[in-house]
Amino acid sequence: MKIEKIHPEYNIDSFTKNDATVLFFNFVRALIGKTESNPKVLDFGAGRGSFHYSKSSSYSAQLHNLQTTGAEVWAADVDEIVTTHPCSDHQVVLKIGEPLPFDDNTFDVIVSDFVFEHLDAPKEIAKELLRITKPNGWICARTPNKWGYVTFASRLIPNSLHAKLLKKIQPGRHESDVFPTVYKLNSPNDIRQHFPSCTVQWFYHSGDPSYHFGSGIMYRALLLLHRLLPPKFATCAFFFIQKDA
Repeated sequence: MKIEKIHPEYNIDSFTKNDATVLFFNFVRALIGKTESNPKVLDFGAGRGSFHYSKSSSYSAQLHNLQTTGAEVWAADVDEIVTTHPCSDHQVVLKIGEPLPFDDNTFDVIVSDFVFEHLDAPKEIAKELLRITKPNGWICARTPNKWGYVTFASRLIPNSLHAKLLKKIQPGRHESDVFPTVYKLNSPNDIRQHFPSCTVQWFYHSGDPSYHFGSGIMYRALLLLHRLLPPKFATCAFFFIQKDA
């Protein structure tokens, strides 16, 4: 499938006007830019920094690389592969079931990109994320919408089969970037419940279809579906959670 035939603007730098990564990280960088000086940023669930190895949009990769904001970037993940993260100043391996290894009120901005859907203990994690966020700081999360078709399809398929199926649906997807999903922190109600006394800004978004088997026909059909879906059934939800002073 040649995506530039569907999106002519893709010829500029391999991203489209619907690109959710560009949209999300523009908001993230806007919040980092509002910090007074020497911002500290945590990439929570950073993995191996897969964006760095992408052969598509250089602009998208630059937006995703938060070191280019001048911030001190910490990359953290439960997977030891985070120690290879190329776009961070510090790398930390987290231990499941233990408190996050950071002092209270450490970070100006915490970024969690497609991680909330994997959290099996949302109450404990949310409490920890708030603890290490500075007063008036932000937690930024992009995650599959709890009521989107991608989430419904994922729930029907056992986690043990996700990596094998995604290899067929998205041939370029690295197996080390696939993790079990539980969808316990993926709706506005979930966020309000687990981040009480916070100011929450959020919106739904359906970007470019990701699960189309490389078929132009399926891509166009899903693109039309995205335009027709009511916002509540969009594929993704973006949350910007501000800790009260």
